[in-house]
Amino acid sequence: MNKMSDDLKSDDGDIAPVEGNLLEQPKEATGPRNPLMKVRTYVLALRPWSLSASFLPTLLGAALAYRLPGDDSFSWLTFLLTLCTVIPVHGAGNVINTYFDFVKGIDNRKSDDRTLVDHILSIDEVVSLGALLYFVGCAFFVPLVILSPARMEHLALVYFGGLSSSFLYTGGIGLKYIALGDIVVLVIFGPLSVVFAFLAQTGRVDWPIIYYAIPLALNTEAILHSNNTRDLETDSKAEIVTLAILIGKTASLLLYAFLLFTPYIMFVVASVRCSMWFLLPMLTLPRAFEIERMFRRPESMRYVPRQTARLNFYFAMLYVISCLFAHRLPFLLR
Repeated sequence: MNKMSDDLKSDDGDIAPVEGNLLEQPKEATGPRNPLMKVRTYVLALRPWSLSASFLPTLLGAALAYRLPGDDSFSWLTFLLTLCTVIPVHGAGNVINTYFDFVKGIDNRKSDDRTLVDHILSIDEVVSLGALLYFVGCAFFVPLVILSPARMEHLALVYFGGLSSSFLYTGGIGLKYIALGDIVVLVIFGPLSVVFAFLAQTGRVDWPIIYYAIPLALNTEAILHSNNTRDLETDSKAEIVTLAILIGKTASLLLYAFLLFTPYIMFVVASVRCSMWFLLPMLTLPRAFEIERMFRRPESMRYVPRQTARLNFYFAMLYVISCLFAHRLPFLLR
């Protein structure tokens, strides 16, 4: 995983020598000087196309709260505030990952993210943007605590746990570099986001709702794993340890297939036991088979992370729709 969100996209990740001292401040950022264009540069630095990875599990948690039997207290304002606390933290994590991958010499002129490599933004601007986004997320957390029926300490535990993980992915101990990045993605872009959105609406945590997060978490992890498998050789040269490196290419293929297809098996079971609406995400299954075949061909492997990310978006949207319209949802108790 090049970085928490960089791993949710694709293209070449080959490591090439980087000119100059990575710790030195670029002499001049070559980004546009027009104020509007500068804003656009900042937005692109967040990699907004990756933010669906946090938006969709948050949406799922809110949908489960909306369907809670006998509970008519769903608040759209709380939902908006929840998004405004989660998405800035995800964006901040993206920016922080850009910084640490650059100073550690991982990003280069052939990398997907060249925000610092090409001096589109300066190091100071990237650090300031990350700090600002963390501040914005925390600022929206205050009214969320006031409006939500949940206890402040419960919301804070979940929220700041996710915030800390977004930083520690490449900052601090650098979980990404010691083969723990997969665990971070499985937890943050699955159970943590779903539980946080559900807790903000209902004021409680029904732990069985974590079952609903499993299909989405596995599918999102498939994006990361495909990215790590694609970059297996270059990450090894950069002295990065990922799960793909530890288990090798053959086992990585098996793991990718498991991550990709297990959610569909779960949906078939759910459709038989609960509601036929859970067959709706099966519409994406043919595309999943196509991507899995791409994974097995070295010449098309470079495109797999991006295609898996696109699959994840449609897969997750159909899943949320299924939860909204299914006539019976297990584990949801008044």
